[in-house]
Amino acid sequence: MDYHVKDLSLADKGLLRIQWAEKDMPVLRQIRERFEKEKPLKGLTIGACLHVTTETANLMITLKSAGADVYLTASNPLSTQDDVAAALVKHFDIPVFAIHGEDRDTYYKHLNAVLDRKPNITMDDGADLISLLHMERQDLIDNVYGGTEETTTGVIRLKAMAKEGVLRFPVIAVNDAYTKHLFDNRYGTGQSTIDGILRATNRLLAGSKFVVAGYGWCGKGVAMRARGMGADVIVTEVDPLKALEAVMDGYRVMPMEEAAKIGDFFVTVTGNINVIDKHHMEVMKDGAIVSNSGHFDVEINLKALEEMAVSKRQIRDNVMEYTLKDGRNIYILAEGRLVNLAAAEGHPAQVMDMSFANQALSAEFVYKNAGKLEKQVYKVPDELDFEVAKIKLQALGVKIDTLTDEQVKYLSSWEHGT
Repeated sequence: MDYHVKDLSLADKGLLRIQWAEKDMPVLRQIRERFEKEKPLKGLTIGACLHVTTETANLMITLKSAGADVYLTASNPLSTQDDVAAALVKHFDIPVFAIHGEDRDTYYKHLNAVLDRKPNITMDDGADLISLLHMERQDLIDNVYGGTEETTTGVIRLKAMAKEGVLRFPVIAVNDAYTKHLFDNRYGTGQSTIDGILRATNRLLAGSKFVVAGYGWCGKGVAMRARGMGADVIVTEVDPLKALEAVMDGYRVMPMEEAAKIGDFFVTVTGNINVIDKHHMEVMKDGAIVSNSGHFDVEINLKALEEMAVSKRQIRDNVMEYTLKDGRNIYILAEGRLVNLAAAEGHPAQVMDMSFANQALSAEFVYKNAGKLEKQVYKVPDELDFEVAKIKLQALGVKIDTLTDEQVKYLSSWEHGT
């Protein structure tokens, strides 16, 4: 088997961690049981570019159980868990091309290694695989039935491609499923981001001024958890509706130029570039801690900070201290990359269970509808979304009501009035 991981001797440790995560993934487990019987993906080759974590491992195992040949690479150089990568290779015969801390050249070599397998379905977290296919590996596109996309950032890129008419195959926006963004983005990003900041800094959040840039579902989750830790949370936004929602949720809302002067902690979750820019860092307090939980490392203008600094040193794991000319220090966590995956372990398995259940069902949907879908970005079908929610409730031991025939008739009629 061709693969590229750090150290196969880590595999046994990785196996235990994969099994630990699997215990909290009952929805994916139920789908796997069906896949093992029906083999709905038999003969397919799936190329996946995802964070190589214990939860992702369980998704890969599920896809393989459905009969697919699965190849995995990392969607971020700092998110790979090397023991998990080794375990997938050694214990499950799933080729992985991912090493924690790999440089940019190696990252793209790994992407190409997966594309070399001529995937029929792509599975992305940030759209790097699809982007590379469309820009440099167009000769392989005829092999592809369709793809799936996990993140808000990736969906933004793909919708831009579809709008320009350059998207060459259909893609399911897994991120837009209710059972993904309402839970994964909010509760997963919220908890794991705080986890990453605390592991990196060991600082007290209570009583601090905690600035969240962006109040989408990820921003909502981060703000909620920071407030739960006792922080005074400030939200910055460009969308008036989201800004108003943050105000109604009880947060202070102000421009980043004002927040930069008073913040102790900063987290960007916007998907945009230079959200924290040079002029913001010029007014930050000594000791400001700056991090990012958006997909790409573009939200903090690190190039400008490098030019502003007279020196820098790594003072802790995942903490880089930049000293400015006036003596102030600014601390950047995890090189400005995803702090929740680079400095912690990413989202808990309980929420990734639903996200990856959507990935598995979406891959099946793409294959079943091969040749029938337009070259555009699709939402996960509602029936799949609701199926995931129902299975999750059953796993949690929660029962809900069902509509009576009378209620169904009432809701579908227009004659009844006051």
